[in-house]
Amino acid sequence: MPTPSSDRSRVIVISGGTDGMGRALALARAACADRVVVIGSNPGKGQRTVADANRIGVGGRFDFVQADLSSVADTRAAIREISSRHQAIDALCLFANRQSPRRTMTTEGLERTFALYYLSRYVLSHELEPLLSRSASPVIVNVAGVGATKGEIHWNDLQLERGYSTIAAQLQAGRANDLLGVAYAAQPENPIRYVLYHPGFTKSGDLTPLPAAARAFIRVAAALAARTVEQSVQPIHEFIDRPPTAALTAIDRGKTLPLTLATLNPADAERLSIATRHLLANSVARP
Repeated sequence: MPTPSSDRSRVIVISGGTDGMGRALALARAACADRVVVIGSNPGKGQRTVADANRIGVGGRFDFVQADLSSVADTRAAIREISSRHQAIDALCLFANRQSPRRTMTTEGLERTFALYYLSRYVLSHELEPLLSRSASPVIVNVAGVGATKGEIHWNDLQLERGYSTIAAQLQAGRANDLLGVAYAAQPENPIRYVLYHPGFTKSGDLTPLPAAARAFIRVAAALAARTVEQSVQPIHEFIDRPPTAALTAIDRGKTLPLTLATLNPADAERLSIATRHLLANSVARP
């Protein structure tokens, strides 16, 4: 387990914290005397993660909040629960993602990958802002694919009604997270530092939604070329313990990226922010 170099106890909120990198970060931070709140949709995985925290003697600093983050309503319910328990948050770490081989719509009329991988991160970033602003050194770490140039925002078809594929949905949501960081950091007088972090190919994540052939291929490739969870998580401890001074930082596998990249275009970021607010205003659960 990586060892954070923390000089004080912090409150850390982690979405997607019951698997892979999110789980490893959660247990490491709790072991470092931080108070950790993990958000996840699977109660069994949540209970197992809490049991692991108890096993290493940090259960008293560890909370699990069950929420389906592909649901805007569930995400906001999780935010209310966290806000009722904590006066301030020092770090928000965003991992939640799940590949979907078929186009699936949520009860709120949203394409599920876009809702989980991007919209939940938008809502958590913005609606936990009051608690983050009370920290002496607040930071958001958005773990996605910054630095990659493949994929695009389908401006006229954000819900991918035409030409859906797992890869297209993942790449679009990844590019959307890049723009989320740009727009968030551009807010005036914002004390919260935003880090876009691409860890690279890592032995992490839940492969169960994928077909058996795809799972087998990824496992073989991971055995040959993937980084370990511990290697990919280690830089996140540094972001939490010593947030960057810049409003926005983009890191691709240890390399700091220029913010002039085409995928970090401020005009596109503002355009997506407007479209996102419109989507959220119209996301009402259907019977």
